[in-house]
Amino acid sequence: MFFLGSWLPALPGLAWGWVLLDTLLQGLVGACAVSVLYSLVKVYLYIQCLNDPERQAEKEAIGAQRRALEPLHVAVLTGVLALVGPRVAALVVLEFSLRAVSTVLSLGKGVHSTHLHLLCQFSLGCGVSCGLTFLLEGAPHATCNLALAAGLAGLLATYARRLARHVCTLYELHIRGRYCGVCILLLTAGHGIPRLLRNALAVAFAVGDLAAVALINRDFLSAAEAVRFWTPLTICYTLLVIYMQEEPAQGAGGRARYRTVLVRMGGLFILLLTVGRWADVLHVLVSLLGELWCLLRAGAMLEASRRQ
Repeated sequence: MFFLGSWLPALPGLAWGWVLLDTLLQGLVGACAVSVLYSLVKVYLYIQCLNDPERQAEKEAIGAQRRALEPLHVAVLTGVLALVGPRVAALVVLEFSLRAVSTVLSLGKGVHSTHLHLLCQFSLGCGVSCGLTFLLEGAPHATCNLALAAGLAGLLATYARRLARHVCTLYELHIRGRYCGVCILLLTAGHGIPRLLRNALAVAFAVGDLAAVALINRDFLSAAEAVRFWTPLTICYTLLVIYMQEEPAQGAGGRARYRTVLVRMGGLFILLLTVGRWADVLHVLVSLLGELWCLLRAGAMLEASRRQ
C-alpha cells in the first residue's frame, strides 16, 4: 500500500495508497448510515401500510424488495461516495440542509417528514463523509479510527436490515400471536421512529454542515477569493430553494423527483464550471449517479410516503 502511488496513474481527485483506503472506509461508513436510515424508514412505512386496509398494495411493494440488492446497494454507494471529492460532497450537504430547512418550514402545507428522510439518503452519506474527513484530518491513527467506525457502522446496518426483514416477513404473524418482543415494541412505540430519525439527522447534518464550510474555506488563500466563490453559490442555492417550494404543488411524483435532482445537480454543475475545478465537475456527475441510485432503490417507499 505504501508504494501503490509510485506506479499507478494519477487520476483527477483520486489518490492511491493509504489515502485511497481511508476514502473507501469513509464511503463505507456513509453507505452504512444510509442503509440504517433506509431500513428504519422501511419498518415504519410497512407498519403504517399494514394498519391501513386501503394501502395493502403499497405494503406488498415495500416488502417485496429483494434481499440481494441490499449488499449491492451498499457496495455501489460506497464506491460513489469514495469517488465524490470533499468539495462537491460539502456542496451537496449544504444544498440539502437549506432545502430541508425550507421544507420543514412548509410542513404545515402537508409535506411529510418521512418523505424528506428518503430524499436525504445520498446527502446523508456525503455529510458523514465530510464529517469524518474534517474530524480525522491530520490524526495519527486515522486509518485505524476509520476501520473501527466502519466496523461499528456495518454492525448497525446489518442489524437494521435484519429488523426490516423480520418486520416484512413475520410482523403480522407475531402481532396476532403476541409472543415477539421486538414486534410488540414496534407496535407500541413504532410511531416514534420518524422523531428518532429527525433528531439523529439533525445532529448528523449539523456536524456535516460545519465540516463542509471548513473544507470549502480551506482552499481559499484570501477573503476576496472566498467571496468570489460564496456569492454565486449563495445565489444558486437561493434559486434552488425557491424552485423546491414548487415541488409539493406539483405532486412530487416520480417524474418530479427525478426532474428535481436533475435541476439541482445541473445548477451545481453550471456553478462549478465557472468557479470550480475540472475535478469538481466530474464529481458532480458522480453525485448525480448516486442521487439517482438512491431514488431508484427507494421508489416504492417514496410513493408510499408521498401518499401518506
